[in-house]
Amino acid sequence: MAHKAQYGIDAPGVIRNLIVIGIILYVLAIFVLPRFDAGTWILYVDGAMVYTGIFLIIEALLMIWYSKYGKLKHRDRMLALYSFSGHEQVLDVGAGRGLLAIGAAKRLSDGKVTAIDIWRRQDLAENTRDALLTNARLEGVVDKLVVIDGDIVKTDFPDRHFDLIISNLCLHNIASHEQRQKACQEIARVLKPDGVAIISDFKYTAAYSKNFHDLGYRVEKVGTYIFSTFPALTVIKVSWPD
Repeated sequence: MAHKAQYGIDAPGVIRNLIVIGIILYVLAIFVLPRFDAGTWILYVDGAMVYTGIFLIIEALLMIWYSKYGKLKHRDRMLALYSFSGHEQVLDVGAGRGLLAIGAAKRLSDGKVTAIDIWRRQDLAENTRDALLTNARLEGVVDKLVVIDGDIVKTDFPDRHFDLIISNLCLHNIASHEQRQKACQEIARVLKPDGVAIISDFKYTAAYSKNFHDLGYRVEKVGTYIFSTFPALTVIKVSWPD
């Protein structure tokens, strides 16, 4: 049986913690607190713990669903915002196991995708360059990829080099506001004047938009997808003014 590309579970540690804490709260509420006769206040605490525990477990399950299914649809939605000619130079910021990079590479003829990441496993299960290259081979696009170990805050890419820059659930992992601002400045520096950057994240997107706007770019908020991503992701499209 042929192997299929595996794009991993996002934020595995967060999912684990949500499940563990949710189960603990639920067990305490159902089996432990009812043993105490401490007045009516215990009923309120017990009820709150039950619902909080269930809520946390549901959150974890929704994150798993997004990692397995939702992010494939979201990838296609992001790439559909750009009209490919097939000759583009593409940069995937925070490439992980290659979800966006491989999707873009399939739309190229003689173009190339440069995939850059620092490969943090707390952000994505089994997040390694080898995992990305394995997926690229399985998808038949490994010859269209250049994989780089690096941080988008500071790169050696030439000025105005990329036609398309894509990133999903990456920039929020940068530790400080100042460093995230530098990342936006670096994306702007390496983007061609007629190029497009498509960035998706669940927080800080307003700050990204302001950073690009202050640099003179046109920023379009494409949408926040509440029912098809979890956490809900906002996409911004960055380009030079008309």
